[in-house]
Amino acid sequence: MNPRHPHGEAATARAVVGEDGVLLHWNGTARDLLGYAPGEAEGRPAALLLADGAALPSPEPSGTRWSGTVDLRHRDGRTVSRWLLAHRRRRGSGGAEWLVVTPVGAAATRTPDDPLMISALKLSRCATIVYDENLRLHGFNDAMAAVIGLPEERLRGLTLSEIGGKPESLVLEEDVREVLRTGRGRDVQTYLRTGGEDRAHAWLARISPLTDATGRVRGVSFSAHDFTEQYLARERLQLVNEASVRIGTTLDVTRTAQELADVCVPALADFVSVDLLDPPGDAEGPYPKTLTAPVALRRAAHGSVHSGVSVAVAKPGQIDLYPASSPQAASLMAGGAVVASAADGTLAEWLAWDRARAERVAELGIHSTLSVPLRARGTTLGVAVLTRFRRPDPFSADDMLLAEDVAARAAVCIDNARRFSRERETALALQRSLLPRSLPGTAALEARSRYLPAARAGVGGDWFDVIPLSGMRVAMVVGDVVGHGIQASATMGRLRTAVRTLADIDLSPEELLTHLDDLVVRLSAEAGTEGGAAGDVGEVGATCLYAVYDPVSRRCTLARAGHPPPVMVTPGGRPQELDVPAGPPLGLGGLPFESLEIALPEGTVLGMYTDGLVESHGRDLDESHRLLLDALPDPADNGAGALDEACDRILHALLPPGGATDDVALLLARTRGLPAAQIATWDIPSDPALVAPVRKQVLAQLGVWGLEDAGFTTELVVSELVTNAIRYGEHPIRLRLIHDATTLICEVSDASHTAPHLRRAKTFDEGGRGLLLVAQLTHRWGSRHTTDGKTIWAELPLLEGLDA
Repeated sequence: MNPRHPHGEAATARAVVGEDGVLLHWNGTARDLLGYAPGEAEGRPAALLLADGAALPSPEPSGTRWSGTVDLRHRDGRTVSRWLLAHRRRRGSGGAEWLVVTPVGAAATRTPDDPLMISALKLSRCATIVYDENLRLHGFNDAMAAVIGLPEERLRGLTLSEIGGKPESLVLEEDVREVLRTGRGRDVQTYLRTGGEDRAHAWLARISPLTDATGRVRGVSFSAHDFTEQYLARERLQLVNEASVRIGTTLDVTRTAQELADVCVPALADFVSVDLLDPPGDAEGPYPKTLTAPVALRRAAHGSVHSGVSVAVAKPGQIDLYPASSPQAASLMAGGAVVASAADGTLAEWLAWDRARAERVAELGIHSTLSVPLRARGTTLGVAVLTRFRRPDPFSADDMLLAEDVAARAAVCIDNARRFSRERETALALQRSLLPRSLPGTAALEARSRYLPAARAGVGGDWFDVIPLSGMRVAMVVGDVVGHGIQASATMGRLRTAVRTLADIDLSPEELLTHLDDLVVRLSAEAGTEGGAAGDVGEVGATCLYAVYDPVSRRCTLARAGHPPPVMVTPGGRPQELDVPAGPPLGLGGLPFESLEIALPEGTVLGMYTDGLVESHGRDLDESHRLLLDALPDPADNGAGALDEACDRILHALLPPGGATDDVALLLARTRGLPAAQIATWDIPSDPALVAPVRKQVLAQLGVWGLEDAGFTTELVVSELVTNAIRYGEHPIRLRLIHDATTLICEVSDASHTAPHLRRAKTFDEGGRGLLLVAQLTHRWGSRHTTDGKTIWAELPLLEGLDA
């Protein structure tokens, strides 16, 4: 028994012939028919079995089957005429072979009034074929005869797989055998080429058991209905739906182009290339309305049924010039899909311009191409070229419509990705122009920062800043505007400017956030007025963390508005999160903010960040905070570049490899303390006559510090500030000098809350020129309010600092 034919093959003479014409297999029934034992026939040319002058029938147009009566040579020398059926099939090891069969024996005949055949034909309204209890052809109706394309009397006695000769035939034969065994019918669907067809059809078949009067299963009826049109329509609908889901999952142009290629292979083509026009030079102008050959296209993506094997001639990113005869240029200039095939010669005509592509087409056996322009919103973006070489059927009109539909959807996604990329680049340029290009060096602290835009969501409104204040103090700020895009970047710029302005007037952190909250409320109202009816509130919101550090007192005051709390690590201490009162987000209006004041030993590392650093889809906040604390630098490591390394280490520890899902701003600062030897303080009596002794004491202190060169200017500034405090201020009055390597600061404090201001003195006025003189002699000056009154300060650059 043959395991592939458990019901036996005694009724079929079978032979397998290689492409070289040598017999590879010869069964026992073939021996009975022609007298040659398998050992005598196998390995010999099959042509020796033909009688003198005999010839084989011509193959059918598909080239995969032939049939006809052939005169064969019997071993005893006589001629045996037999009708033969031959199928060309692929071998598992590569290459092809021919399976030749002919029915032999009683199974090839039946009586005209056979009850099995009459019963089957009577019940069936479509192509029907009947197999007996040995799974051999018993007969079929006219509809099935048209499908098979061969006469019934020649096939009777063959099995289904022998008649079909294809791998799908073996699967169907197993279904038929199962119905014969169980007596239960079943419905099957298959997509294959039948007979000598050059195109596959979709079949819906009902396999039913045929029983006699006693209920015994005597055979099987196989009734098939061609539902190719419905099948292809469903496949097209499924492909369109799949394209809607799989194309445009990101706002990356290259990825979207690759998704288009992946969707079309192998559902619509065996190879797909996507080539795009480069954007205009200014990236803002429109694409050209009309194109002229040659057309320069950049390969964006391609896909093939040969995974891991390079089929494409062009590599991703490569730019090629395509002449008018190329499929790419032809479809772009025609403004519609264009089909070229080897059958009508148009494919060879198009490939004449490129020898490398012509050789690749010949190597793969490409027989048909379909070029579809990618157009969206009236703009041509590029072209997709679909190619077939494994699928035997050329592109049809329905294929063209389907490809145009999928390409149109992909073009919109590509255009969206390009628009997003353009807006992202614009917003990123705006954001970078608004963020500090470098952090100022101060005596109070050393600071380093990082900013990373979101990988996919677009540039947001995260910002950071380090702002030098009077008295060697410094302010640090990190904020986050709700939303992404140019509008968020513009709002960020307005808030950063406002923070710097409010910081210049030395507001406390909680007061600064209150004023900033009022600004965000006004911005929301403006956004609502622009986008809707008057009185509506727009969607403008932000969070902010603001801190002021004084290197003289080594204390830091912090306040936050809905922002993540800062982290810090002190020398010899453990990393910790500072419990700064949360405060509401900016934009709610009318709610108070509270501050926290703490002492920071010299060398303390303070970390401020936006929520994009710690928020992750695959990790909870507690885990992110733990990773952040673990990645903070050791305060003892105060070498050059230590903070930069810490910034990079923190980003690597908390951000996924593909980039953050939201903007990330990070600011690390290491505090410094100002030694007491660099500070001098005097209590000033309210007597103007005692100003001269104060000037002498100041000059003496400058001598101690080695700053004699600044003595003349400092003496004038101190004299004017102290005199004004005595004349217009209130007791007590205090003078303080602070210096570092580059700056000398003079501060005069008194109990009055009245702020001084510059005025233009008239010609004969006796006063009014003091502050003007101070402004001319110093680098900058100003005043700040305190709980006890006010402080007037002035900064003088030191010559040795400038020389350095």
